[in-house]
Amino acid sequence: MTDLPYRTALIVGVGAGLSAALARAFSKAGMTVAVAARRADGLAPLAEEIGGKAFACDATSGAAVTKLFADVETAFGAPDVVVYNAGYRARGPLVELDPAEVERTLAVCAFGGFLVAQQAAKRMLAQARGAILFTGASASVKGYAQSAPFAMGKFALRGLVQSMARELSPRGIHVAHVVIDGGIRSERRPNPSDKPDSLLEPDAVATSYLHLLRQQRSAWAWEIELRPWVERF
Repeated sequence: MTDLPYRTALIVGVGAGLSAALARAFSKAGMTVAVAARRADGLAPLAEEIGGKAFACDATSGAAVTKLFADVETAFGAPDVVVYNAGYRARGPLVELDPAEVERTLAVCAFGGFLVAQQAAKRMLAQARGAILFTGASASVKGYAQSAPFAMGKFALRGLVQSMARELSPRGIHVAHVVIDGGIRSERRPNPSDKPDSLLEPDAVATSYLHLLRQQRSAWAWEIELRPWVERF
């Protein structure tokens, strides 16, 4: 049993970091969890660990996203929690950026979020309940030098979420954006020995997503910011 008002979760854009921590946290809380990424091969161990299922999906393809939701619905029923965690970034001086890479960044960071949200909302509106969560970044609110494409994509995603929250919250769907203002610790990115606690712990971030899902609708948050306690902002 779970103390959450939700039963089935779909996480789109899954790797070994935050999204894997989310999958484990959701499963531990009692939800059935589906995980999706462009390449599903590497997700098999995680899916087996959490008793869920892995799906391959290019989130920038409308047809692929439609198929993903149909496949998840067939396997587990329509998800009542959907998390969009996909990301991509192009870096470099403005005048040297490859337009194709900029387009790809916008497609993954923003357009894919729209496609996933649209399919999720279609199912949730019929039930007048559900939760759609999006992972943001420092770039959601601050455009850094030589990172224009990522800022463009994350600003757009934040605008999508804000609009969705105003439209869908009164219809029973909790829409929220999580600004991750700092780096997330991983095996490839450990805390520097001279700066302990300077990176966010993925399990701690996942706990905050669970807090969002446990909120009563009389006090829903549409956005929260998470950062290490030593982070300046």
